[in-house]
Amino acid sequence: MAIRSFREAINDALRYELTHDPDVILLGEDIGGGGGGVEGSHGSSGGMLGVTKGLLYEFGPERVIDTPISESAIMGAAAGAALTGMRPVAELMFMDFFGVCFDQIYNQAAKFRYMFGGTTRTPMVVRGMVGAGFGSAAQHSQALWPIFSHIPGLKVILPSNPYDAKGLLTRAIRDDDPVIFLEHKVLYDTKGEVPDESYEIPFGVGNITREGADVTVVAFGRMVLFANEVADRLKGEISVEVIDPRTTSPLDTELMLESVAKTGRLVVVDEANPICSMASEVISVIATDGHGLLKSAPRKITAPHTPVPAAPVLERAYIPSQDTIEANIRAAFAGEGDAAPHLALVAGLGA
Repeated sequence: MAIRSFREAINDALRYELTHDPDVILLGEDIGGGGGGVEGSHGSSGGMLGVTKGLLYEFGPERVIDTPISESAIMGAAAGAALTGMRPVAELMFMDFFGVCFDQIYNQAAKFRYMFGGTTRTPMVVRGMVGAGFGSAAQHSQALWPIFSHIPGLKVILPSNPYDAKGLLTRAIRDDDPVIFLEHKVLYDTKGEVPDESYEIPFGVGNITREGADVTVVAFGRMVLFANEVADRLKGEISVEVIDPRTTSPLDTELMLESVAKTGRLVVVDEANPICSMASEVISVIATDGHGLLKSAPRKITAPHTPVPAAPVLERAYIPSQDTIEANIRAAFAGEGDAAPHLALVAGLGA
């Protein structure tokens, strides 16, 4: 298998689907990169971070559509195109901009199948960047998957590595319902093995990225990488099992319950804000459906309930850290009653 970046894996999935399904189209602001149709510059940038680089030149402006700066127009066009049989992949650039066009997503596209009695499909994908750590400040750095996961009719995807990014995006484009596909901007340059051929990863099937017997860590998005690092650090001392849900709706709660039944301890790491986070949801599931499995109190690690800071030192402190994850794993393993504090809020200030 080839080594590809997260960015290249997404580009591969888009290219394959554009090549093999004439109903697939891309829409978004600057996804082609401009150039006015001149070879060599046409499609030269491929969006702000180069994810769709080259696709406009390969497939033309009828399939890769540079739109006006209007999120409402992009989402309205995508929803309408999906109803007529197309398979649009609409990019919102920063998912923080969903507030401009949320009605078209949650009140229209998400409800079409239900409101029309199952007689219609809405095969559309909404792509966009999420997450802190890129210096993009409060309006461009939020972890918004809990909001989308709350909406019936939407499927919400949060890959943590290049292999999953390609397989999940392929599945998303072929799905017959609206899919929110969230790309953590800090992960774009991470690399891993990715097959050349097309493949799908089913929704609602989590992945055990580290096997262990003492503590279960459920981590979302970029936090999976942090949890893996901590699990490797503690190897030989505490056996940590790390679960990457991959999708937040549907959520693979069965895998989590099986893991906690084995370990008896739970730590959940979610970059989202604490209130109504996916961390809260996972702990709720374990507390209700897995009552009696836990040997110690579950630990919840999230960002604080504040906007994402612009100052680099404060942004580092805002994001849950490996030290915080390790402290909570140790506390869970020791059976301590109270969760360890978000250490990054203290230690990160001096970084």
